[in-house]
Amino acid sequence: MHTATKPLAAHCAAALASVLLSVFSIGARAGEPIGVSNPIHGYNAPPSRDRLAKLMGDVEAGRVTLDTTDELALLRSVLRSLDVPTSSQMLVNSATSFQKTIISPRRPRSLYFNDDTYVGFVPGGQIEVIAIDPERGGMFYIFNRLERGKTPRIRRSESCLTCHATAQMNGVPQLVVESVVPGITGGGEVAFRRDLSGHAVPLDDRFGGWLVTGAPQSLKHRGNILIEWTKGKAVERVIQPGELYNPARYPLPTSDILPHLLQEHQVGFINRAVAASYRTRVLLHENGGKAEPVTAELEKLARELVRYLLFADEVPLPKGGVAGSKEFKADFLAKRRIASNGHSLRDLDLETRLMRFRCSYMIESPAFAGLPGPLRRQVDRELALALAPDPVRKDYAYLPAEEKRMIREILENTLTFPLKVPTE
Repeated sequence: MHTATKPLAAHCAAALASVLLSVFSIGARAGEPIGVSNPIHGYNAPPSRDRLAKLMGDVEAGRVTLDTTDELALLRSVLRSLDVPTSSQMLVNSATSFQKTIISPRRPRSLYFNDDTYVGFVPGGQIEVIAIDPERGGMFYIFNRLERGKTPRIRRSESCLTCHATAQMNGVPQLVVESVVPGITGGGEVAFRRDLSGHAVPLDDRFGGWLVTGAPQSLKHRGNILIEWTKGKAVERVIQPGELYNPARYPLPTSDILPHLLQEHQVGFINRAVAASYRTRVLLHENGGKAEPVTAELEKLARELVRYLLFADEVPLPKGGVAGSKEFKADFLAKRRIASNGHSLRDLDLETRLMRFRCSYMIESPAFAGLPGPLRRQVDRELALALAPDPVRKDYAYLPAEEKRMIREILENTLTFPLKVPTE
């Protein structure tokens, strides 16, 4: 799901891919299909193991009944069935997705998410879902428009891959979070951070095209702005949530800062993990299924993933930190896996950084669980070295010994992680 007009979206997606693939370059042989088109990835092979595919099966079998009273009732029942909190709502003004013709500052699109599922909704439009399959990455679904009393058909969408798995991305399915300043019709007028995703993106380049609530005044960003043309000149105008549209058409009136920050972190990890998984499968395929000839490259992929998991390049939060809505924090913390020391990887900091312990809770997600075995073994090895009390690895010198100790205890207690330091 992305936040730019279609021509800009394709350009931004290509730029994002060029950065990811500079590290995770797939380099398919001439004439071979790439990414989702390559049968070695099994992208279209049933069954899919994502959360929306399971819901489809439950609906068809009568185990789940969706509320079709009206479009908000349907949305709430879909979110509830997918275990996606309504409190994660974010609103975006820019005209994107296949529904771009009905999205604008006068009718924003709302987005909701958990660790592995992303739901989009436009009043008067259709529900769209990206669900993460552990091995194959993002699966794209669209609900038919609601007919009262009739359960809408849910279908896989190949058209979404036009922007989410481009040739420039080597066909690897990606999540796209962009930053543009839209005009009143939703079209992008100015673009930022075209080639970046994740927690290293500068805060003052984020949220263009989005509405943001609950942000401290000390946080400078590109949200809550649209461009108006006056006497031939483009003028930026600050808008307030609800100023140009009816908030009653959405489950909540808010677009809270904390979901924005956490979504950015999650998208950065998922994109890196999926790209690394696709790259690993290509390497193994080219080497007859053997990992040994490509161990050095797998080590490189693992090091990049672990650096991201351990927040190596996270930008600091603004002075005074952020608060975040009580409702979203409660929903987010309800998923805590609590270790015997009383702590969890989901414990929030929000004063100078996102998380209290700088090891991502996304290590508990399907995107991490689906890493190919040879890559996963290298990731486990790199994590053990990164979190070892001694010697201190230069790449992870920013982590104090006590924080590393706490992270090790949480991982070993909640995920039974093999954190035995190997002999190098």
